[in-house]
Amino acid sequence: MDGGDGFQSLGYARIFLFFPVFRGKTRFPNGHDGWFPEPMQKSVGTSNRELVHDFAGHRRFRRDTMSAMSIANSIPAERSRARKVVPPLVAGDRLTRAEFERRYLSMPQVNKAELIEGIVYMPSPVRLSGHGRQHLLLASWLGHYLSKTPDLKDAGDNVTVRLDEDNEPQPDLCLLLPPSAGGVAKVDAEGYVVGPPELVCEVSGSTVSMDLHQKLDAYRRNGVREYLVWRVDDDAIDFFALRAGVYEPMPADARGIVRSEMFPGLWLDAPALLRGDLATVLAAVDHGVAAPDHAAFVERLRH
Repeated sequence: MDGGDGFQSLGYARIFLFFPVFRGKTRFPNGHDGWFPEPMQKSVGTSNRELVHDFAGHRRFRRDTMSAMSIANSIPAERSRARKVVPPLVAGDRLTRAEFERRYLSMPQVNKAELIEGIVYMPSPVRLSGHGRQHLLLASWLGHYLSKTPDLKDAGDNVTVRLDEDNEPQPDLCLLLPPSAGGVAKVDAEGYVVGPPELVCEVSGSTVSMDLHQKLDAYRRNGVREYLVWRVDDDAIDFFALRAGVYEPMPADARGIVRSEMFPGLWLDAPALLRGDLATVLAAVDHGVAAPDHAAFVERLRH
């Protein structure tokens, strides 16, 4: 068809293809009646061969137009799919916290990744002897204290902590004070911890250098009040308290017991923990929660 018939306009083609107005009736060469749009009506003196040629041309036009429309419509879809591709997390990348979370959420197969001072860290597989056993002992110590202090609700194991724009660690264990008792951190609508927990615990094997440097600095700067690091390879435990912006080791008594300053009654028998003597570790907590300061703390949590 030429331009005078109006079929070369894409807008007209859309109307014609989907909302045709059939007004002229004609007869196919095989003798059957058929309906054609007005521009396709057989004029007086037009042969059947000419009519068939015009009809075939009309079909070719429709096929070509539909192909062009299909290609044009597929371009935005291809671009949209390209935009949805999220780059993977790679250890050592320097990212903002928002970009770190975007990539982390797109990789459900990754169990643990941390952003420390703007750098992505992805730990190696966890060993039983170098991490798993120690983690269980430390969690048992903290869990026993929680059983004696029922109004402490917010404690976590490997939970995401949104510290600041450059730091989103996943500490092995953490414990929060409620806001009514002076707690700073909160749990947001997505279930993540926002702000510094009052206590953070890390079991450090291959990560000891980061835990005592970059991560320690991030926790210190953001106001984590107490920080415990179990240095597995060194067979040692560091229990720090934040004082005047600096982490200082909390003193142990003659029996090697360290007493938390933020959580009255949370006593740690470090020598017993290092040798894996869980019964003695829990007995130290029992002695701690029997002290008057724990009773006062429990009363404060209730109000």
